Amino acid sequence: MSDKIGVMVCGHGSRDIEAIGEFEAVARGIRERLPQYQVESGFLEFAQPIIRDGLDKLHAHKVREILAVPGMLFAAGHAKNDIPAVLATYEAQNPAIPIHYGRELGIDGKLLAAAGARLREAIEAAGESAGENVPIAETLLVVVGRGASDSDANSNVAKVMRMLWEGFGFGWGMVAYSGVTFPLVAPALEHAAKLGYRRIIVFPYFLFTGVLVKRIYDHTDQVAAAHPEIEFLKAPYLNDHPLVLDAFAERVEEILKGENKMNCKLCKYRDRILGFEAEVGLAQESHHHHVEGIGTGEGGHSHSHGHGHSHDHSHGHGHHPYPHAEHPLGPRTLEKMNKEPA
Repeated sequence: MSDKIGVMVCGHGSRDIEAIGEFEAVARGIRERLPQYQVESGFLEFAQPIIRDGLDKLHAHKVREILAVPGMLFAAGHAKNDIPAVLATYEAQNPAIPIHYGRELGIDGKLLAAAGARLREAIEAAGESAGENVPIAETLLVVVGRGASDSDANSNVAKVMRMLWEGFGFGWGMVAYSGVTFPLVAPALEHAAKLGYRRIIVFPYFLFTGVLVKRIYDHTDQVAAAHPEIEFLKAPYLNDHPLVLDAFAERVEEILKGENKMNCKLCKYRDRILGFEAEVGLAQESHHHHVEGIGTGEGGHSHSHGHGHSHDHSHGHGHHPYPHAEHPLGPRTLEKMNKEPA
């Protein structure tokens, strides 16, 4: 194992103990794929260890640099803002160890293949239990994303849905979101039920389980009960599919090769995106200190480091792929987000 380079997998965190276990399984899978590096992991909020704990472990192993990757599908506020702010604070306090930040999983052929495998699992299981297969042309696909205050991240869910729709040849496709933006899951499924398809597949495009995924499945059960003439399938989320783990390993290697291929053309902090014009060039700062380490561990703050860190970044800065990070959200959006636990 290399004692020179460390890898930090930065998770979101959850109050759901199953979600934490699944993230740890993914971290183990990444570690198995990168045996040449010291690999640690940590959470932004609602769970322990926190990101700083993982960085401290790498520091104790005397690594000379750290390659950090967000354990997230798409880049919204957490990946563009909160995690980079935590990493920058740590680097400022430990300047001898540079931290290089990689990109999110994003739109990727491996992720689409993993998503396709999850959909096939649901379809094959339904065929075995029912003794017949509903034609794909009579099936409607609903891909459910987490939902964010970032229209670029939300649009990525729509692109994934479209590529799966056309790749499988479904009769129709729709997107829904678990919170923050629209359409939300229940009204989207009610609308889908009116379109006349024999089968509706609901696919949470999430890495891990948690309150939101379980709520998506609950909404599916409720709408299915109201429409017994339609077969509703609940596809499994991505979890630790081997191709997901391969994609994470690729993100680490991209950093070393200088190939951080994140999409900055539609970043609302770089360009004037419709509806988000006021957010260009805002300061980068984390807004999750009050829930850092709280939720599934012993509870309470697990550190006493500076919480007032705020700074701007030029796009050329080595470990921050985005030039500016998210400003505190508007009151209506923030209120909606606070009602949606992780």
